[in-house]
Amino acid sequence: MVPDILEKLPGRGYYVSANKKVLQEAIKSKVFSHGAKTQVTVPEELIYTIDHQLARRVVDLLSIARKAGKAVTGFEKVKGWLADGRAKILLQASDGSERGKGKLWTPEGGRFFGCLNSQELGLAFGRGHAIHAAISSGGLSVRVVNEADKLLGLREAD
Repeated sequence: MVPDILEKLPGRGYYVSANKKVLQEAIKSKVFSHGAKTQVTVPEELIYTIDHQLARRVVDLLSIARKAGKAVTGFEKVKGWLADGRAKILLQASDGSERGKGKLWTPEGGRFFGCLNSQELGLAFGRGHAIHAAISSGGLSVRVVNEADKLLGLREAD
């Protein structure tokens, strides 16, 4: 069994919600074996692997947005984009201080995500760590939202 985060691998697929509790229950109740009508070996690290791949996908999309000039990091830059109405997505590291994160706001009609840690967020911007990031609107931001929603489903139970 191999997770297909990009949904491009050939063969029969099993579509399971990107929710940690749902995945744990599917593994526990042997849903994959029932669906395949044969014994399916589920790796112990399946949920960790899916989490890692989804986080990498979000980081990669953020990196592309940064290179396209559609994303910034740093408190002052993010605050400027929010004030100008340019930011549509606010991302803040899950391990950042609540005091610092509380000084920024979710863009009107936009989204907020706190599912990446500071090291993961920093990786997208070529830094050791980052706490605040913003993305402007566009097709790429829609993809970031979709992938970050999946990652949030895995991590919010933690």
